[in-house]
Amino acid sequence: MKIQPKVETYLKERFGPSTRLLAVDPLGEGVHGTAYRIAFATPKGEQRLIMKTLFRSRFGHDHYSDRAQVLLLAQSNFNEMPKHVRATDVVGETPDHLISVKDAREFYIFMEEAEGASYFEDLDAILRRRRLTDLDRQRARMLAHFIAEVHGNRYRGPDASILYRRRIRDLIGHGECIMGIIDAWDTVDFATDAELVSYAENCLPWWGRIRDRSERLCSVHGDYHPGNIRLRGDDFVLLDRSRGSWGEPADDVSCLGINYIHYALKDRGAFEGPFAELFDLFLAAYLEKNQDSGFFEVCQPFFAFRVLVIANPKFYPDNPDTIRRLLLNFGFSVLAADRFEPRRIASYLERK
Repeated sequence: MKIQPKVETYLKERFGPSTRLLAVDPLGEGVHGTAYRIAFATPKGEQRLIMKTLFRSRFGHDHYSDRAQVLLLAQSNFNEMPKHVRATDVVGETPDHLISVKDAREFYIFMEEAEGASYFEDLDAILRRRRLTDLDRQRARMLAHFIAEVHGNRYRGPDASILYRRRIRDLIGHGECIMGIIDAWDTVDFATDAELVSYAENCLPWWGRIRDRSERLCSVHGDYHPGNIRLRGDDFVLLDRSRGSWGEPADDVSCLGINYIHYALKDRGAFEGPFAELFDLFLAAYLEKNQDSGFFEVCQPFFAFRVLVIANPKFYPDNPDTIRRLLLNFGFSVLAADRFEPRRIASYLERK
């Protein structure tokens, strides 16, 4: 790996000249980027960090400044949220060195290593046994109560309307969100390009409809899905809060909630069974904590966004087309609904 000498130089500058690089182990690639586990020796003993970078991609990461923006924002966001793994630095890369970012063209974020198992592993275990345990229910409540508490931190600054409008505008048009994800879809058998363009057109009115709901602006995670939740017994740690500190609470609720719907389809081909129970339990526990009745009036485009992610073969290559089609039906249906009604989820999937 050509970057190893640069990593060792960086570690010596940061942790002292006696620091030695022990290993750079690839952790695998995702759609957006790749990560490595860095092991190094210092006078205080062996330490580890995670180093992550972003690919030049169609998700709004085309220019080096795009990639820098994402990682610099992530570094701040990670360290402001309770239970989130801490970021330690953002560095830039030149042909021969890792430096301050002024002259850099590629960028890396360093963060603490997170222990625990992905929440996806929990959902997969439920899928295998096809029933819930008390621990499964306890964890869904825990995740609901935690994010409801986070959302209790409302933004009251004079620029609330600007920040909220930015978040809603990004939902529709950002490279990592609705239009960007549609632009990055390959040709598929279960939906036409014209249908996906129509999907985006159905999202656009929601921008005008909810962009002035700045009274709802609050602290958010912004990507609260099972892959970013690492369970550790009766506790957990979070990853990848990278889209900003303030936003719409329905973003987080829909982000985790759609995964229960997705797993119900994988389990039963319909919204029923243990994952339907988990969805109902998660939403009820969330509303019990913060009484957010407004969620049902603004969540539709956020569900629509998450549908595009889960139905996209780039992100979830193992899904059959039948499930992808049901998810798109759900997205079209909720976009057409003035008020989201959980009791109608089964009919949303049919899209009559």
